[in-house]
Amino acid sequence: MNDIFTHIGEILARNARMYPNDTALIERIPAEKKRVEITWKEFDDKANQFANVLVKKGIKKGDKVVHFMMNSIDWLAAYFGIIRTGAWVVPLNFRFTAEDVKYCCDVAEPVIIVFDEEFTDRITAAKAQLPTVKEYICVGNKIPDYGQSYAKLVEGAPVTPLNIEITPMDECGLYFTSGTTGQPKPILLTHNNMLSACITENAHHKQTKDDCFILLPPLYHTGAKMHWFGSFIVGARAVLLKGVSPEWTLEAISEEGGTNIFLLVPWAQDILMKFDSGELKKTDYKLSQWRLMHIGAQPVPPALIKRWKEHFPTMDYDTNYGLSESTGPGCVHLGMGHEHKIGAIGIPGFNWEFKIVDEKGANIKAGEPGELVIRGNGVMREYYKNPEATAKSLVDGWLFTGDMARVDVDGFIWLVDRKKDVIITGGENVFPVEVEDFFYTHPDIKDAAAIGLPDERLGEIVAVVIEMKPGKTLTTEEVLKFCEPLPKYKRPRKIIFGEVPRNPTGKIEKPKLRKQYSGMEEAFKV
Repeated sequence: MNDIFTHIGEILARNARMYPNDTALIERIPAEKKRVEITWKEFDDKANQFANVLVKKGIKKGDKVVHFMMNSIDWLAAYFGIIRTGAWVVPLNFRFTAEDVKYCCDVAEPVIIVFDEEFTDRITAAKAQLPTVKEYICVGNKIPDYGQSYAKLVEGAPVTPLNIEITPMDECGLYFTSGTTGQPKPILLTHNNMLSACITENAHHKQTKDDCFILLPPLYHTGAKMHWFGSFIVGARAVLLKGVSPEWTLEAISEEGGTNIFLLVPWAQDILMKFDSGELKKTDYKLSQWRLMHIGAQPVPPALIKRWKEHFPTMDYDTNYGLSESTGPGCVHLGMGHEHKIGAIGIPGFNWEFKIVDEKGANIKAGEPGELVIRGNGVMREYYKNPEATAKSLVDGWLFTGDMARVDVDGFIWLVDRKKDVIITGGENVFPVEVEDFFYTHPDIKDAAAIGLPDERLGEIVAVVIEMKPGKTLTTEEVLKFCEPLPKYKRPRKIIFGEVPRNPTGKIEKPKLRKQYSGMEEAFKV
């Protein structure tokens, strides 16, 4: 695929050689009025220091290191330090509970965990059940008694590059996403997968050395990092913005010279609402250099982009479709200049191909719905330790996405439904069975069905239809109180009291419920 780099860490080393004194990363924490920046040489040195620390601790090629941190310069320095040892980096969702951490460690069997101090309680709660973990490295000031300080370990560590042979087909990272049951699935990605993401992203969005990428979404997810990769491969600077608000986003673009940004639908919606209400004025910011806004991770309302183009008529726009199994976004994208096809997910990405197949895997006629299947250098190696799931999803190099789609006369792909009942709210996946299982623990609830309902801002919201046991009642307020142990993004925003219909085989008839309640105004909405 490329003749220059054999692994993703070499791009960082190349940038440090070519642009040693140029800014690589800027970290902005608006709530603390804090701004830090580092050069490509400093970034490279930090990664080498941590790599040397890990090797001194016995980390070797093929070991696993769990990476449990919030977005920061240290996040990326630790990430590249880990992969330069030849170890697999295992980034975890910062929303994961102690139980989730235990599950992921059971699968990955890591030797070391690197974590932010704010996750200490979760690591402490899981620690006794993590037999493979030998050492804990904490990033921050409050270090638990069983941990070591990241800052003290890297201080004074050599910046000498390691001499470890890593090939494009070597394993790079184990990324946990959620499967159809809601249990996190381990997706094994290679250095070749990562390199292909750099090339695809840059081919789509034309980043140059003079660009500045504003990065908001979490780096543990393939989406945000792979969008940054398009800037990374050409040595362009990026801003890690900690905290999301229209004001902070526009200030970062204005003050840092931001040229492109990836937004989730609600973030774009919030910016437009502030403009429309007059709370914010475009003339108060320097936005003339801002050339691209792109969106993904959830359905994009065409009306939103129409409004966006009214405010920014000359700005480029792109929709991105992808999966963690395809090394993030880019296997399909709308493409800049195709706003007339908003609503479609687009055309095959650079160096990708697709087909639409029936239940037997045979190609179907154009215009008819079937399962979207893709192939390219970004397709994962496997679902780690899950050969059955791998065999179902990977056939002769083709990745079966589980999404139903059709192709129009112009060759643009449109999603028509998901085979899975995943609810995508604000870019986060919520699996109905998790929510339903939680409701089943209430002694007065007979049955429950979690469904996704359309929402202009979040794409979808979680709604729960609750069927009470005979003679039992609950108020909406009591249900919301009961839901407080759930992560906020999994909590229902509509509570509906009614019958939960099931078919003869016992399955909940969710299409019927979505149709019945999609326009319901009388249901309680948070």
